[in-house]
Amino acid sequence: MGEASGRKGLPDKGLPRKGLSDAGLLQPGLSFESPLGTAAWPPAGTARPLPGPVPEAPPGHLGHRARMRQRLLTAGPTALLDHELLEMMLFVALPRRDTKPIARALLARFGGFAGAIAAPLPELLQVEGLGEAGAAALKTVQAAALRLAGAELHGRDLLDSWDRLSAYLAASLSRERVEHLHVLYLDTRNRLIADEAQARGTVNHTPVYPREVVKRALELQATAMILVHNHPSGDPTPSRADIEMTAEVKAAAGVFGILLHDHLIIGNGRQVSLRREGLL
Repeated sequence: MGEASGRKGLPDKGLPRKGLSDAGLLQPGLSFESPLGTAAWPPAGTARPLPGPVPEAPPGHLGHRARMRQRLLTAGPTALLDHELLEMMLFVALPRRDTKPIARALLARFGGFAGAIAAPLPELLQVEGLGEAGAAALKTVQAAALRLAGAELHGRDLLDSWDRLSAYLAASLSRERVEHLHVLYLDTRNRLIADEAQARGTVNHTPVYPREVVKRALELQATAMILVHNHPSGDPTPSRADIEMTAEVKAAAGVFGILLHDHLIIGNGRQVSLRREGLL
């Protein structure tokens, strides 16, 4: 019965050995039985094949992103140049794009980091490759910066926090392309109740209605106000219309016992206080 192969204890010819594949090849890491005992394949000391193709190195801009991210996390934001910071901001919005050319185009067009995040939306959308997602990322950063600066004012006496107030107003209004009038409504301790945009005008004029300004103060139970508007030309010198409008608001507010502390005009890098100028 066991002599058909001519050798006792061995399987018949043509029958697969234990551990062979259907194709007749040994599978890596399996063992088989032989007259000499149990053997493994590949033999000890033989390099095993890799389990798949060698992964490719990431594209250049992805490696660049990883290096900048590590530099930001280890050395802080001051370690990044303006174009690198813009790149980092755009990574999340544009994950498949190389954002370096877009960041450099933003700086060239708008003159700097602050100008880029404060630029009007229609102009941002003209930058090649930015798109709505990239523009939204820039505006999100601008909104976060303004909210952070505004948080420094809440709960404080604004008349004793003039430097913080000036920085906040400069960030809010100094780069606007048309005039905006804001009214800061204050409580009895000169703490900020609300910063509200009262009117939006043209490049050199903003319509102001004293009645509406005072009406809103009464609704908020404000006892004092500060008027603020910007001059898109960059020159904060008050015009005759600015002086006359300030006098009208002061008179209307005075009827209800509401104080007008000041009227600030925001220019490019400069601010003018009508009170300090003796015009209020």
